[in-house]
Amino acid sequence: MNLLVIAPCLLSPFYVYRGPKEKEYETARRLRALIGELGDGWQVLAYPCPEYALIGWPRAPASREVYEKLGMRERAKVIADFVGRVLTEEKPEKVVFVGVKGSPTCGVFHTSSSDPERYPYRAMQEFFYLSKEERLKRSKELVEGQGFKLRPLPGILFEILMARFPGAVYVEFDKGDIEGSLKGLANVLTL
Repeated sequence: MNLLVIAPCLLSPFYVYRGPKEKEYETARRLRALIGELGDGWQVLAYPCPEYALIGWPRAPASREVYEKLGMRERAKVIADFVGRVLTEEKPEKVVFVGVKGSPTCGVFHTSSSDPERYPYRAMQEFFYLSKEERLKRSKELVEGQGFKLRPLPGILFEILMARFPGAVYVEFDKGDIEGSLKGLANVLTL
């Protein structure tokens, strides 16, 4: 048996911090179709969303450093323990982890970065009361206002996973390049 370990927001767009936009719907639809092509030799594990587990939904956009300050590392370790238990018990021949480019927790090779001392932490609670349209607008304002940058560094969870499971294959899904990401993943899965 082979195991595909995937960020839950890639399969269900409703986990995305602000709520789904068209690229999240398309990503989920196309990834589910790709997974449907896998043979009986594959199983899929969508681990719990670390950001949802820590903050809930909806939530304001935040960087890796902001999540570090909020205690994400401990939450991520619990999720990594869960994944590790599955790997220990199921003993898959091949393990492929799929994360999200730019995610503060699930970025594989790229994460978002900002100054955690300048972050308006009250925005996390404010998001709960905003409509989807208001969240989309406010998200854009926060991202621009905080000067989020893409850094060549894994997100918090993937930093832990890569240290614990160095023999696995790691794939970063870029929602800005859905077609290229799907082709790359299909190659890794040998479809």
